[in-house]
Amino acid sequence: MAVEIQSFRRIVPMIYAYTTPGVSYHEGWTKVGYTESQTVEQRIKQQTHTAGIQWKLAWKDNALYKDGTGESFTDHAFHAYLERKGVKREAGTEWFEKDAYLLRSDFDDFASGEHQEAEEKCEYTLRREQEEAVKLTAEYFRKGGKEFLWNAKPRFGKTLTSYALIQELGIEKVLIVTNRPSIAASWLEDFQKFIGWRGKLAFVSETDALKGKPGVLSYKDYCRANNANAEKARGIVAFESLQGLKTSVYFGNSENAIPKLEWMADQYKDKEFKSRQGLQFDLLIVDEAHEGVDTMRTERVFRNISRKHTLYLSGTPFKALASEQFSAEQIYNWSYADEQAAKLKWEGEAFNPYEYLPRLALFTYQLSNMIYEQAAKGIQLEDDDGSSDYAFDLNEFFATNDSGRFLHEEEIKKFLHALVSNEKYPYSTPELRSELGHTLWLLNRVNSAKALASLLKADPVFSEYEIILAAGDGKLENEAEEEKAAELALDRVREAIKKHDKTITLSVGQLTVGVTVPEWSGILMLCNLKSPAAYMQAAFRVQNPCRLKAGTELFRKETAYVFDFDPARTLIIFDEFANNLSPETAKGGGTGERRKENIKTLLNFFPVLGEDSEGRMVELDATAVLSIPRRLKSEEVLRHGFMSNFLFQNISNIFGAPGVAREILEKLTPAREDPKRQENLRDAKDVPLNAEGEVEIPNEIIIGKAQGLFGEKKFEEVVSHLNSGFSEAIQTTETAEIPRREAIQRAVAATTEALVESIQREVLAPVAAEYELKRGAENSLARELRQEISRKTEHVQEDYAQRVNIAKAERDEALKSVQTEAEAEQVKVQYREAEEKALSVLRESMENLVRKEVQQQPTALVRRAEEKKAEQQKAAIEDTVRAHLRGFARTIPSFIMAYGSEELRLNNFEKNIEPEVFREVTGITRDEFRFLRDGGTYLDEESGEEKRFAGQLFDETVFDDSIRAFLEKRRALANYFDETQTEDIFDYIPPQRSNQIFTPRRVVVQMVDELEKNNPGCFDNPDYTFADLYMKSGLYITELVKRLFRSEKMKELFPDEKQRIRHILEHQLYGMAPSRIIYLIATNYIFGFDESLRSSTKHFVEADAALAAKEGTLAALVEKHFG
Repeated sequence: MAVEIQSFRRIVPMIYAYTTPGVSYHEGWTKVGYTESQTVEQRIKQQTHTAGIQWKLAWKDNALYKDGTGESFTDHAFHAYLERKGVKREAGTEWFEKDAYLLRSDFDDFASGEHQEAEEKCEYTLRREQEEAVKLTAEYFRKGGKEFLWNAKPRFGKTLTSYALIQELGIEKVLIVTNRPSIAASWLEDFQKFIGWRGKLAFVSETDALKGKPGVLSYKDYCRANNANAEKARGIVAFESLQGLKTSVYFGNSENAIPKLEWMADQYKDKEFKSRQGLQFDLLIVDEAHEGVDTMRTERVFRNISRKHTLYLSGTPFKALASEQFSAEQIYNWSYADEQAAKLKWEGEAFNPYEYLPRLALFTYQLSNMIYEQAAKGIQLEDDDGSSDYAFDLNEFFATNDSGRFLHEEEIKKFLHALVSNEKYPYSTPELRSELGHTLWLLNRVNSAKALASLLKADPVFSEYEIILAAGDGKLENEAEEEKAAELALDRVREAIKKHDKTITLSVGQLTVGVTVPEWSGILMLCNLKSPAAYMQAAFRVQNPCRLKAGTELFRKETAYVFDFDPARTLIIFDEFANNLSPETAKGGGTGERRKENIKTLLNFFPVLGEDSEGRMVELDATAVLSIPRRLKSEEVLRHGFMSNFLFQNISNIFGAPGVAREILEKLTPAREDPKRQENLRDAKDVPLNAEGEVEIPNEIIIGKAQGLFGEKKFEEVVSHLNSGFSEAIQTTETAEIPRREAIQRAVAATTEALVESIQREVLAPVAAEYELKRGAENSLARELRQEISRKTEHVQEDYAQRVNIAKAERDEALKSVQTEAEAEQVKVQYREAEEKALSVLRESMENLVRKEVQQQPTALVRRAEEKKAEQQKAAIEDTVRAHLRGFARTIPSFIMAYGSEELRLNNFEKNIEPEVFREVTGITRDEFRFLRDGGTYLDEESGEEKRFAGQLFDETVFDDSIRAFLEKRRALANYFDETQTEDIFDYIPPQRSNQIFTPRRVVVQMVDELEKNNPGCFDNPDYTFADLYMKSGLYITELVKRLFRSEKMKELFPDEKQRIRHILEHQLYGMAPSRIIYLIATNYIFGFDESLRSSTKHFVEADAALAAKEGTLAALVEKHFG
């Protein structure tokens, strides 16, 4: 059955008018409404049924212009037309004081073309969430707050709501900065529609994206207009891109920076070279705040903008929330789930403003059975340190060679073929293809996108699509070039959609943020995007509202689809998206139940479909979203014979654990012990950690260590030498007749190098010797030191360059307006003074930096060395803990094989295992295991107080899932008569610390072959008996069973299969197991195919034949048990 995909639904836009006879307060008034997905009658009943109001429909008509365009409109446009005509409107409603039939005449005039007669001037009514955002932000700013974040998804209406905040605050100087110049038009459009016509504020911008646009003033024109009419002077809403600011000498420091936007800067000089203060903004609005606003150059930009308040706008501010940059009272949240819930719950009189917003649906596919194929080959112990990457790597799948061809081209062709032929994939039928006419496919590399474009064009189905490559060549050098390339790519996409019914856009990051292509109805994630922010920003590109016209019919986008081919990654991101945008559950916070509830809420509006165990697409619930990544983990645990770190959690608990917990761990034989990485667990208590389990060295220790290492050593000589060297370097380079800027660069570079070398020699070398740092660790500290100091000196140098650039630009501007040589000379003198001041500030800054670094680096490097030492010790101890726990984990399959049942879980794992068996196999007692698992009370050695150890070292979810996975595998392999099986359950049980080492199946087969070779016909005689007096697994016995069972002679003697197998097990086979657990493992395996046979034979016993042979009593032992 083909998967169900419906992107668009037919709509019929209708305008209607009705009255409510008998309702006195609306006598003489007419309600003018709009509907498109319901009939007019249904919509009116929905509005009036709760109040039981009688209504009378006056007229209805299609909401289509009758001027030949056939374009549709909503009631907003008609309402605005009526208001312009002076028809009185009841505030906040759709009721107009005019006869319904006269309004019909107005409607005919409007629909016939009069709607174009005047500039649109709109009042606005904020939605509830927009009002709330404005209210909270205004209150916070009025209380003195400086910064606020709107964590609001795309389509929240951030531009209108921002303008509403400006109105609410009554402020007059606002600067809007965006990292995306391409969204400038939307800021201008909303300003003109809702704000500009009121005459209190002007829109001022000098960005290229708005040049020549009506209603946009330059700053000069703005000032000129205000000066000409001071009584009606307007406030300012300034708009600029971050890239535009960086190309100004006042905000950037590149040699290509030019003198512009000085009026936005905190300080600048005018044409007369006099100091001026730029605008002191009431509010700075940073749009798309999750992009590019935490770099050093961006900090430089905002540092030179004077403002009282800052509002950050972002749809996916994961980084800001994770870093706790904003407190709960500084954030307004509006999520995708909030939006879709509002859409469902809307009960207002007006048309549902959320109705046109499509919902998202996620389809996740397991592209490859790689994981299952690997699991079928049994355990892999070559990386039994527990580190394993179980995720299918999409980036690797779509990787290319040096010639630009796919490394896995044949597999990718199969993938494309599956997309159009397998019924569960999105392009498998003509009907599905019509629902996904225009889609975005996201890849990781430019070459991958180019190679995929070639395959698509050659594909018999996809060749019908216009393929747009929006990936560039990967050689763009700066932000401006990237932005220009994105704009060109967007133009190509829009042009292609105009000309073609079906398109596929291949992108490598372009067009995934801040752009609108309404026609896109699906996105294919063909890369390993692990960032929730980047993933959801890309997904939201296809959620834009869209109307399409097909012939005379209109269709509206109802659902937008995300198709993904890495379930583990996808569902982890879904979990993070549901939880990380809430401060309560960000960074893994909140209870498991709270996180699950968040997922459940999101699933109501963002359904996820995935493949079930039979490969069918089914809708996943919150449990499934959480469990599929778990299932993949459990399969990985199974594949590694349970020696996987996925089984463990809270390893850092060991650092606060009592000595008894560490002693228990040390009793466990570590798996794959690495002497270089093993630490004495008793040292865990000495690792300095904070409450969050992170390394934190107390200041008194650092100061004491530094004092002990360097004593009262004075570094003034070093400082004096470096600073005099800097001055000499400037003088030397200047006399060499090279430009001052280059001279400064050389001097700073030379001083940086000298400073780094001095600190390495005077400070780092003694620290490295004291802490016995290896060469690699010392080199790492040296690199960090060089990077840190270079960044600081570069910052000082860039400050100097910016000061000189500003002075030079202002000099050049001033020289253009001078009248006399004397004035020109005065300007030049002032410039030289400014240049010398910049050099003086540079010298002072470098001297202070040198002094500060020389004085602080001894303590800083001691701190780093102490931290590295502690981090290494912590990591080594944690590795040691995991190694010991893996030593326990390797026993789990044996226990499941011996004692396993469907009820077995972590919380009852040890319950049915005999105490002596548990201790013999694991090395610890059952009580000691419980202490590691559940924690418990203990007596503190130092204080004598009773305390509690938390325990919880095992991940219960993964542990339980892995047990179930093993039991399923055991059932699947229970019938050892099935010759199609290429493995057995012992392929999943690793060697144990005791004598429990299983002979591989191939060796067992060779042994039985050799037995038959030396004893021809031995399997044809029903009276012959066979014994395995030292069973390990039962494999040898089962191979004998199979040989006897398949003997043609035995078939003649016992034609009934049940009778034959019963005879073999009751009369021909004998076995001894040296221990209880081996006895249970062997007999469970031997009788696994038919448990009813277990009780009919007493020929398999627990007895140590090896010990008896050593003592000379083997014959007596055999006689005792078998007679």
